[in-house]
Amino acid sequence: MARAENKEAAGPAARMVAALAKKMRLRKGLTQEQLGAQMGYTGAAISAMETLSQPVSDDMLVQLERVLGDGTGIFEAMRELVRLERLPEQFREYAPIEQKALGLQLYATPNVHGLFQTEAYARAQMAGGYPTPTEDRVQELVTARIARKAIFDKEPMRLIELILDESVLLRKFGSEAIMREQYRHLIECAQRKNVTLQVLPLDVGLSGENAGARGELNVVETDEHTRLVYLEVQDESVLISDPAKVSTYAQRYAKIRAQALDPRYSLGLIERLAGEGT
Repeated sequence: MARAENKEAAGPAARMVAALAKKMRLRKGLTQEQLGAQMGYTGAAISAMETLSQPVSDDMLVQLERVLGDGTGIFEAMRELVRLERLPEQFREYAPIEQKALGLQLYATPNVHGLFQTEAYARAQMAGGYPTPTEDRVQELVTARIARKAIFDKEPMRLIELILDESVLLRKFGSEAIMREQYRHLIECAQRKNVTLQVLPLDVGLSGENAGARGELNVVETDEHTRLVYLEVQDESVLISDPAKVSTYAQRYAKIRAQALDPRYSLGLIERLAGEGT
């Protein structure tokens, strides 16, 4: 992204970081070069951050907190806000809900669900999209996506179910090596106590039913013990709270789960794809 475009695209959080960093730098009597040296960056990088010519990176926020924060935690607090700002617009309302959720029931197609993607898989998927994003934008999106994985280790334990359409496992991104790494990551995720992973087989429709034919589905139990549904397609999204509609989607998810392979057979399928099964 060109520097002028970066300035125009910068959101309120990034602008606040730039203003605070400059003010706190000047208060300490540091030049941009001196601050950069303490943070492990060039003076030009500090200038680009302060003028919004270059997006502030997550690592730079960590270093700003270390050098300028003085124990206030201000730049640490800004990390989440900056990450949210960098998410695709259609995802921003849902992202905080996902991170606070007590339970997630996810049906993924046509790609591995973002919470379960490796960094390499995520980068290959995003870089190959259309319109083609810049390298900087791809890195922003990958960083934000990987940060979402924090939900797996939160307390109290969050229960996360993932049903993958089998076509997801057969659709390749990046390279065979990237796919093997992704399969192995799914295997590791499936071994977590709070994760259940299943696969909806390609031939499910031969039984006369395929509840997953209408696409991906996210059913969320919020931190207030209510249920929501999040749907996304072609860069558009909808967050559904109407109890009657949520009930219908939850019932559809239950049918998808019933039609999927059980967790043991699902894991065996992924292990074979990873070259680890018999």
